[in-house]
Amino acid sequence: MLIAIWAQDKNGLIGKNNQLPWHLPNDLRFFREKTVNNTLVMGRKTFEGMGGRPLPNRQTIVLTQNSDYNNNQVLVMHSVEEVIAYSQQTKAITYIAGGSAVYKAFLPHCDQLYRTVINHAFEGDTYFPPVTWENWQLIQQTQGTVDEKNLYSHVFETFKNNKDRAE
Repeated sequence: MLIAIWAQDKNGLIGKNNQLPWHLPNDLRFFREKTVNNTLVMGRKTFEGMGGRPLPNRQTIVLTQNSDYNNNQVLVMHSVEEVIAYSQQTKAITYIAGGSAVYKAFLPHCDQLYRTVINHAFEGDTYFPPVTWENWQLIQQTQGTVDEKNLYSHVFETFKNNKDRAE
C-alpha cells in the first residue's frame, strides 16, 4: 500500500530550504504514529534537509536520479517503478514523504493520502503539487489541538482513492 503523507499551510506550502517552515509537535507526532515500523520514501534533498540520517524504526528509501549517490543507512533507489516493486514485496506500508517532485511522481499510485492543513500562511519555496481532488474521498477529518506548543490551528485529513488510480 502506498500512502502520501504531508503537512501544508493554507496555501499548499510544504517547505522552505528543504525543511518544514513551521514547528508543530502535533503533526510530528501524527507523522511518527503513522510511519513507525513502516517504510518512508523521500527525495535526496528532503532526506538531507532532515539531517541526512534515517528516522528511527523506519526503513528509509532515498529516491534520487544520481546513480553515484550512496548512503549505507538507507536504501537508495532511482525510479518510481523500483519503489513500487519494493512496496509490493513488503508487508509494511510505504509512505511517500516528499519533496514536491516525489509527491507528484507517486500521487497516481497512492491508495490513500494523509494531509495536515495548517490554517496559517508561511513563507517558503516548495508547494505540494496539484491534486485532482475529484479522484479522492475525504474519509476522516480531525481538528488538531492548539496550545502553548502547537500555536497554529490545524486539521488532520485522510483521503482514499476514489478510482482505480487517481491523478
